[in-house]
Amino acid sequence: MLIDWFTVGAQILNFLILVWLMKRFLYKPILHAIDAREKRIAAELADADKKRAEARKERDEFQNKNNEIDRKRAALLSQVADEAKAEHHRLLDEARQVADDLIAKRQEMMRSDAHNLNQAISLQIQQEIFSVTRKALTDLATTSLEERLGEVFISRLRELDGQAKASLVAALRASSGSAHLRSAFELPAEQRAAIQNALNETFSSEINVQFESAPHLISGIELVTNGQKISWSIDGYLTSLEKSVGKFLKENEKSDTKVNPNPQAKS
Repeated sequence: MLIDWFTVGAQILNFLILVWLMKRFLYKPILHAIDAREKRIAAELADADKKRAEARKERDEFQNKNNEIDRKRAALLSQVADEAKAEHHRLLDEARQVADDLIAKRQEMMRSDAHNLNQAISLQIQQEIFSVTRKALTDLATTSLEERLGEVFISRLRELDGQAKASLVAALRASSGSAHLRSAFELPAEQRAAIQNALNETFSSEINVQFESAPHLISGIELVTNGQKISWSIDGYLTSLEKSVGKFLKENEKSDTKVNPNPQAKS
């Protein structure tokens, strides 16, 4: 069998041409398309990683801002509580100082004046001082002071002893959980809500509170339910102080009577 080398050569040439054509017009475009797709996928992955990093950064910044806000809020609440406590102590210290000054003045007057005249003058001065003090406190009372007294009232409410708390719980049950809260000024909505929450927490139930204005209260707040009352006011402190001074004068009068039962005997 003879081999036609021309035919063989032509077939080899045709095969090489076919391979070149397939590489040129088929494989190369496919390879280019694969490379382009890989680059596009890589770019999308890089962009996704970038966006993920940016989102993580924004989340961290948001968390840090929230933490800072929480820290500032806690510091502000602590500062307000400290200021309210300091104001409470300051008012009590001033009232005690006034009481001490009044007692010292009365003792000096009782040592320098005749017994009967001194007692009459002391009684008159006592009544005038407390009357003027009440009038001055009424004139100087402001909404901001009433708000501060509301904070003091909430603090005292949460510090109720067991017996007082039990009495109020019994009174609330007898009145179906309703109570009247009176103040010299109309309390703002925020403070009403704070007092309402404090009452609910203290007595572990929903208390129906009716807020009322009572101009006769001198810088004070009182809660009344079924004959039971819890209150705190500067007027109440003055009343207690007035009773203490009156008791002191009576005891001093008895002491002077025992020492000098007949003052006219000296003359």
